[in-house]
Amino acid sequence: MDYKLLWIDDEIELLKAHILFLEKKGYEVLTASNGYDALEMCENQPFDLILLDENMPGLSGLETLQRIKGILPSTPVVMVTKSEEENIMEQAIGQQIADYLIKPVNPIQILSTLKKNIHQREIVTEVAQNAYQQDFGKLGMLIDDARSMEDWIEVYKKLVSWELQLSETDSSMKEMLAMQKQEANSQFGKFVKKNYLGWIENVEGRPTMSPDIFKKTVFPSLNSGEKVFLIVIDNFRYDQWCVLRDELADQFVFDENLYCSILPTATQYARNAIFSGLMPNLIAKMFPDLWVDEDSEEGKNLNEAPLIKTQFDRYRRKNTFSYHKVNDSTAAEKLVHELPNLQRYDLNVVVLNFIDMLSHARTESRMVRELANNEAAYRSITQSWFRHSAVKDLFKALSSSDYRVILTTDHGSIRSSNPIKVVGDKNTNTNLRYKLGKNLAYNPKEVFEIKDPMKAQLPTPNLSTAYVFATGADFFAYPNNYNYYVSYYKDTFQHGGISMEEMLIPLISMQGKKR
Repeated sequence: MDYKLLWIDDEIELLKAHILFLEKKGYEVLTASNGYDALEMCENQPFDLILLDENMPGLSGLETLQRIKGILPSTPVVMVTKSEEENIMEQAIGQQIADYLIKPVNPIQILSTLKKNIHQREIVTEVAQNAYQQDFGKLGMLIDDARSMEDWIEVYKKLVSWELQLSETDSSMKEMLAMQKQEANSQFGKFVKKNYLGWIENVEGRPTMSPDIFKKTVFPSLNSGEKVFLIVIDNFRYDQWCVLRDELADQFVFDENLYCSILPTATQYARNAIFSGLMPNLIAKMFPDLWVDEDSEEGKNLNEAPLIKTQFDRYRRKNTFSYHKVNDSTAAEKLVHELPNLQRYDLNVVVLNFIDMLSHARTESRMVRELANNEAAYRSITQSWFRHSAVKDLFKALSSSDYRVILTTDHGSIRSSNPIKVVGDKNTNTNLRYKLGKNLAYNPKEVFEIKDPMKAQLPTPNLSTAYVFATGADFFAYPNNYNYYVSYYKDTFQHGGISMEEMLIPLISMQGKKR
C-alpha cells in the first residue's frame, strides 16, 4: 500500500533531500510552501500524515493546524519547528498533534514518526504475532505441567495477557490462542474435578477461596489499623480488571492476586460465602433466616449486611462497618457524596452490580449482544462504563484518602457456546452452568457431578439432591424445544460452572499514590 504525505514548510526547497529519502522508502510526498495552499490541497484529497512547519509567514503553523483539523480531523499532523518554547508545544499538543519534531530533523527521525503514526498497528500486529508464536510452545508446556492452583493462575494470566495484546491487532493468531485457551479450560476442568472436594475438606491447605476473603485479606488490614474500603464488582472477570487497571494506574499502586471462587460460581453461593466466611450449607444451617433456597422467589442477596455481621460476631470483632449496594449511577453519585460521613467506619463494603446487569442484558437484548459480541467488545463496554460513571469518581476520591482499597468479585463468566443435554423435573433450577435436583439425567462424562452435596458443603433441599456443573464453554439445554433454547443462549456470557474465567478471579489490594 502506498502512503501519501503532505509536507508544509515555507523553506520546502531546502528539504528536497528528505523528500527524496521518503520517496525511496515508498511514500508519495506532496508539498506546500504556505498554509493557504496546504488547506486547498487538504480540501481536495486525503493524506495519511501531514508534516507541518510551525513558523511560517502569513498563516502560522498553529492556525494552519487548527484549520486542517476542521477539514481532516482524523489525519495525524506532526509539528516541525525550530522553537523549543513550552507554550508553543502546549498549544500544539492541545490541538491534538500526533508528534513534535525540533529542527533540524534528520531522515531517521521522520521515518520513526511515520512508523509510529501510520504503521503502528501493522508493526504491533507483526511483533505480537511473532512473540506469541515463539511463546506458544512454552505456554502449551505450562498447561500440560500445571499441577497446582499457582500454576493455573500463571497459565490464565499469560493467556489473558496474550488475548489483550492480540485483540488490538489484525493477527490471525487470535484463532490459535482461542484454541489454546479452550484446551487450557479443558485441563483446568479436570484439575478442579480432581481437587475440589479436597479443598473443601482441607481448609488450611487449600488455595484462597470465597469464604477466606475476609479472614485472609480484610481482617489483616483492619488489624494493622488501616481503614478498609471493600469493593465487590459482581460478575467481574480478570480480563476486565486488566482494562480497568490501566484506568487506575495513575492513581493507585496495586498488589494484584487471583483467588478461586467456590462452586457454584453464582452470586447466591459465592458472594454469600464471602460475606459470611462460611460455605453455603453452613449458612443455611446456622442462619436459616439469612439463606434463600434456590426455588424461592425472594431475592438471593438481600441479607448481605447481616451476613457480614455474623462473621464479625463469630470472630468477636468490634470493628464498625457500613454496607452499600450500587445498581445505578444515581446510587454511585450518592455514595461519592457520602464519603466524608463514611470515614467513621473501619470497613465500608460496596457491591457494584453493573457488569452482572450487562451480562444479563446481553442475553436478553439482541442490541446489547451486538454491542458486546465477543470478549474484546465486552471488555470495551466495561471500560467505557467505568470511564463515564460515578464509580470512577469514587476511586478518584479514594486514591487521595487513607483507605486500603480491596477490589474483588464473587465470580466471573464465560461465553458459553457448546450445548449439552440435561433432563430434570419442574423443580430443577434454571441456571445454564449448574443444575441441582433429585432426578437429573445427564451424561456423567460431560459434567462434574457431586452426588453427595455435603462433601462440597452445599445445601441439600432433598435427600436425593445432586449437583452437576458444566465445564469449559458448555451450557445445559433441555431436550424439549432444544433448537430454540440453543439458538437463544448460544454465545451468551454465563456463570455457575467450572472455567478459568469463572473461578480464577481478581483480588486486588490498592493504595492511593496521593495519600
